[in-house]
Amino acid sequence: MKKKLYRIIAGAIVYIAAALIKTDIEWLQLTFYLASLLIVGGDVILKAVKNIIKGKVFDENFLMSIATIGAFFIGQYPEGVAVMLFYQVGELFQDYAVNKSRKSIAGLMDIRPDYANIKKGDEIVRIDPDEVQIGDIIVIKAGERVPLDGKVLEGTSMLDTSALTGESVPRSVETGDEILSGCININGLITAEVTKEYGESTVSKILDLVENASNKKSNSEQFITKFARYYTPIVVIVAVLLAVIPPLVIKDAAFRDWLYRALSFLVVSCPCALVISVPLSFFGGIGGASKKGVLVKGSNYLEALAKAEIVVFDKTGTLTKGVFNVQEIHPSEITENELLEIAAYAESYSNHPISLSLQQAYGKEINNARISEVEEISGHGVTASIDGKKVAAGNAKLMKKMNISYFEGEIIGTAVHVAIDGKYAGYILISDEIKPDSLQAIKTLKKNHIRKTVMLTGDNKAVAEKIANSLEIDKVYSELLPVDKVDRLEELFSEKSENGKLVFVGDGMNDAPVLARADIGIAMGGLGSDAAIEAADVVLMTDEPSKLVTAIKISKKTLRIAQENMIFAIGVKILVLLLSALGIATMWAAVFADVGVTIIAIINSFRALRVNNM
Repeated sequence: MKKKLYRIIAGAIVYIAAALIKTDIEWLQLTFYLASLLIVGGDVILKAVKNIIKGKVFDENFLMSIATIGAFFIGQYPEGVAVMLFYQVGELFQDYAVNKSRKSIAGLMDIRPDYANIKKGDEIVRIDPDEVQIGDIIVIKAGERVPLDGKVLEGTSMLDTSALTGESVPRSVETGDEILSGCININGLITAEVTKEYGESTVSKILDLVENASNKKSNSEQFITKFARYYTPIVVIVAVLLAVIPPLVIKDAAFRDWLYRALSFLVVSCPCALVISVPLSFFGGIGGASKKGVLVKGSNYLEALAKAEIVVFDKTGTLTKGVFNVQEIHPSEITENELLEIAAYAESYSNHPISLSLQQAYGKEINNARISEVEEISGHGVTASIDGKKVAAGNAKLMKKMNISYFEGEIIGTAVHVAIDGKYAGYILISDEIKPDSLQAIKTLKKNHIRKTVMLTGDNKAVAEKIANSLEIDKVYSELLPVDKVDRLEELFSEKSENGKLVFVGDGMNDAPVLARADIGIAMGGLGSDAAIEAADVVLMTDEPSKLVTAIKISKKTLRIAQENMIFAIGVKILVLLLSALGIATMWAAVFADVGVTIIAIINSFRALRVNNM
C-alpha cells in the first residue's frame, strides 16, 4: 500500500507539472503526461496485456487501459492520465478497506499457538503443537497462549478468553477444569493433560472456519460475479459500436467526438464499485461478527440470517445451563439445612450429577466418619447409616419400595425424596437453570420480526412446558428422540414463507442432524459438542442465546449495506452511461461515476465493521 501511495503522489506531482507547462510546447507537455501515466498506471497496462495473453480480456485493467490510451490518441492527455490516476486512488481505498476488514478476522490468527511446553520427566521441552499427543502433559506459563485443549492437573489461574469468545472478563480455572486452546494464561502456572490433538483442538477449528468463510458466497455476491461476467463484454461491444456506427450513419458526425463518447462510456462501465464493495460488505460483516464472539462460516449464511422467520431452540445447554442445581428445599418436621445436610451425606459416595449438585449446595466438607453401610440401589437412589440413623435418599420409586408415604403432588424437575428411620423427611428439587439472558433473547428476537419461536427437547412434558412458558416461547415439543427432532423440524418448514429461513440453535451431539437439516444451523461453541459445531453454519462462542440476536442484527445491517452499494453503483452508472452516449457527460464525469462511486461504496462498506452497539 505504501508503494502504491508513493507512486500515486509522484504521478500526481508530474501530472500537475504537465498541466502548468505552456500549451505551445506540446511535445514537453506530452512527455510529462506520458511520464505521469507510466508512473501511475504502468502496472495496470502491463496487467491488461498479460491477461489478454492468458485469454482474460474483459476486466477492469483492460477497460482502464483502453480508455486511457484512447484519450491520448485523440489528444485528451489530462483526461487520459486522470482516468488512471483516480482509478489507482480507488484501488488504494479498496486495499485499505480490505485490510481493515481482514484485520478484524485476521486478529483471530493471533490465537494460533507457536509452541507447546511438554513435560518429560523433570524437563520441559518446547515443541510444535502439531507434535503433541493426547495424554501428554503440557505446562502453560503466565503470559503464554494455551496451545491445545486439555484438563488442568495442577495450578490455578485466570484465562483471557477474549480471542475465542469476544468477552473481556477473564475466566478462573483450577484443578479439574477444562481449558481451550487459544486462551491466554494471565497470572498462574498451569499443568494440564492434553485431551485433543492440535488438528481437533478449538483453535484449529476456529482458524479453519475463518479461513474458509470467504469461499461460500452469498446470493448477492454470486449475482455480482455473474453480472460482471456478462456486463463487461456487452459494454465493450456497445462502446465500439458507439464509436464506429454514428460517424457512418449521421451526417457531419466527427469520429473524434464519438470516440471520446465511447471512451467515456468505457470508463463509466468499469464494474469496480460493484465487484469490490458488495463482497467487502459481507467480509466486513463476518469480521464484525467475529469481534462479538459469533463465527459465521460463509457470507451465504450471513445473508440468510437476515431472512430468518422461525427460530427453533434445543433446551438443555442452549436455553438452560445444562447443569443441575438445587432449586427448592421442602423439609417435613426438620429444617432446610438439616434436610440438605442429610441428603448430601447420603449421596456423597456417588458421582451422579444429582449427587454432585447436592454436595455443591451443601458447600461443606463431608466427614466420612459419620457415614456407614452405604448401598446404592440402581434406578432408585441410596441408603446409608448417618450418625446411626437409617437414611434413604432417592426418587419416588425408592419411597414406594420402602413403603414410605411421600409427597405425591406435581413436581416440575427432579425430586430427591429423603426418609430418616423409615419416616418421610421431605424432598429437595433439583433442576436445570435457565440461562440469564434466555428470556431477553426470545423477547428481542420477536422485536426483530421473528415470526415464531419453538423449543424441542427430550425432557418430560411438565419441565419443558414450564421453561417454555417462563421464556414466552410460542411452541414446545417434548420427550423427543434425535430422529423426532428432525421430524418436527420438517413440519415447521411448511410454516415459513417462500423466502423465509428456519434457524435451529443447539449444542449437543444429538443436535447435529437437526443443525445440518435447518436452513441455518447455529451451535453453542463454548460448551457445545464437536459434532454440533462441525454441523453448524454459525457458532456462538460465548454460549449466550442473546448472541443470536446480535448475529441477526449484523446480518440485516450487512445485507442493507450491500444492497445500498448495489443500487447506488448501478443507478449512477446507468445515468452517466446514458449521458456519455448522448455526449452530455465528459470523461471527468465518467471518472467520478467509476472511481468516485467506488470510493463512496467502499466507505459505506466500512459500516459493516461497526458492531459495538449490537
